[in-house]
Amino acid sequence: MAITTTRAAEPGAAITPAARIEHVSKSFAGPAGRQQVLDDITLDVGRGEFVTLLGASGCGKSTLLNLVAGLDRPTSGSIATPGGRPALMFQEHALLPWLTAGRNIELALKLRGVAKSERRAEAERLLDLVRLGGAHRKRVHELSGGMRQRVAMARALAQDSELLLMDEPFAALDAITRDVLHDELTRIWSETGLSVLFVTHNVREAVRLAQRVVLLSSRPGRVAREWTVGIDQPRRIEDAAVAELSVEITEELRGEIRRHGQH
Repeated sequence: MAITTTRAAEPGAAITPAARIEHVSKSFAGPAGRQQVLDDITLDVGRGEFVTLLGASGCGKSTLLNLVAGLDRPTSGSIATPGGRPALMFQEHALLPWLTAGRNIELALKLRGVAKSERRAEAERLLDLVRLGGAHRKRVHELSGGMRQRVAMARALAQDSELLLMDEPFAALDAITRDVLHDELTRIWSETGLSVLFVTHNVREAVRLAQRVVLLSSRPGRVAREWTVGIDQPRRIEDAAVAELSVEITEELRGEIRRHGQH
């Protein structure tokens, strides 16, 4: 069992992935004994790749994300993030309500070691990147749900990590706001070259965003199947090609749920 951070490859060397998950299993102690949540997961997230992690509720998606983030340790197996500690964005924005939007971002910059004299300008640059220019002095209660998630995204980007982990960050938003933020996330991913591992239970969201969709089986979570999404960006959630692939993945997901229900 190990979580390691290694240096990026030297020029001319083989390109290492942004995240390498090898034979990872995770179990927790429970009233009925140890419960297996993840079982022998092996998965790479390439540099600059956008991967969505899909599965039924309770299949271990968030558990796996927490392991990659270093918030917990696997029972067995190893996880390597060669670019350093990943940035993490949750479903809840987790902004500090007594700070302005800009100060929330500046706090992340401070923790990263950015000089005080540089923080304001960098926070404003990140707010511009998420299209919230001019919101530096706004308090959290003055922001809509979508705006709060934009600030949370800017705060995650302030960590200057190569890998961004996202745990259902748009699940609590209405459909229109979620669709707008899909566009924004796709644009930011394209502009920054980030690697993204995005957890969702929404099949169309997974296909709308990802270059690759990974389906986890129901508990214990295993990699059941993967799809490469060969649909040009920008995509719309209502596009015929998105709908067609979503139907195929949904059938696989239903099969996993049925198999789980038979145990």
